[in-house]
Amino acid sequence: MSGYTFIQFKKHLHLHSYFPKFQLMKRTLKGITNDRNTIKISNGTRKAMTKHKQLTIATFKKKFARVREKGWIASKRKGPTGVGQTLEYYLGMKENNIALPDLGTVELKAHHVGSSSMITLFTFNRKACLQTCPPNKFFGRRDGSFSRQAWKINPLQAIRKYGTRDSNGRLGMYFTMARTPNSMGLFLHIDKSTIDVRHVSGEVIAEWQLDVLAERFAKKIPGLVLVSAFSEMRGDAEWFKYDRAQLLTGTSPNIIHNQISAGNILVDLRLHDKGTSARNHGTGFRTHEDKLTSLFNDISELT
Repeated sequence: MSGYTFIQFKKHLHLHSYFPKFQLMKRTLKGITNDRNTIKISNGTRKAMTKHKQLTIATFKKKFARVREKGWIASKRKGPTGVGQTLEYYLGMKENNIALPDLGTVELKAHHVGSSSMITLFTFNRKACLQTCPPNKFFGRRDGSFSRQAWKINPLQAIRKYGTRDSNGRLGMYFTMARTPNSMGLFLHIDKSTIDVRHVSGEVIAEWQLDVLAERFAKKIPGLVLVSAFSEMRGDAEWFKYDRAQLLTGTSPNIIHNQISAGNILVDLRLHDKGTSARNHGTGFRTHEDKLTSLFNDISELT
């Protein structure tokens, strides 16, 4: 629950995780059909596939209404994941996905009312670029080539020019970027169609198109069921009162633009110097939990 994991079983049947033998896979595939709401599994395959049974939105609404009526509930787990694990327990869910027409599966996300904890929306890996990367131009290769669409200067050079050293002396760029300059003079700059990381001198380090970011966001999070809960401590135990459920769907480049401008979407650079090349752990686009509703076009109340 603490992170965004989308199993999207309707689109990606990861059967190899459950059926390692090819012939068994072939026989199993015959037992699976799907409609616009959820997956239907024949009796012959149901037992092996119980991990992928999902709630429909209608069933969720009925079950959540019963949870809401319970009032205050003791957490089933200590720590920040308790709010999600406890909700899943009382909903009778084995995984935090809900089936929706047209959208496939969406995640159920429970959070504390007023929480400003950071969560990752999506991540571009080391090959991320503005458009499709040209052959042999992927960032981080041994020959020193890199994606010129995203990185405007060689990432290794950027690290050595703007990086800082960690406690072990390793040089890297592990920065959460915002519109105000950090200690190295790097900040986010945004215009009508792009967002970039640049230095106060005007040098552009990396750049992304807003429509590409919106497309990536929509693919990663086609929708979200957001449940808000009040919490209080009673001795050493945390108690929750689940108060509200909302279905969030749809985004756009304009929303991404506005939320970056407002400081509600931040960019994490995560790369370091490996000696002959740069090691990139992926550029993360993150937001605060209490800003999630600002990132979607449509909000429907489920309570």
